[in-house]
Amino acid sequence: MEEVYNIGGHSERKNIDVVRLILKVLGKSEDLIEYVEDRKGHDLRYAIDSSKIEKELGWKLSYNFEDGMRETINWYLNNQDWLKDIENGTYKNSYRKI
Repeated sequence: MEEVYNIGGHSERKNIDVVRLILKVLGKSEDLIEYVEDRKGHDLRYAIDSSKIEKELGWKLSYNFEDGMRETINWYLNNQDWLKDIENGTYKNSYRKI
């Protein structure tokens, strides 16, 4: 029987707090934030219950939210060629069948 496990970070945040952290890591001003009207049907929260994988497999977090975000942002800053390949579609060439 197949099992499904959710992996979560126990780190629910408001969107504005995530944006503020991104700006802080980038050394940018919060003046860049532009508030817009909320879209209809917008989810008020996203939450993942990872208790099953924690109990059954002993999985534990290896990063806290802030450190994980910093590492993710720095990865993107240091791998901009990868992002350009995604934006222009050339990444598809690496998936062509021989």
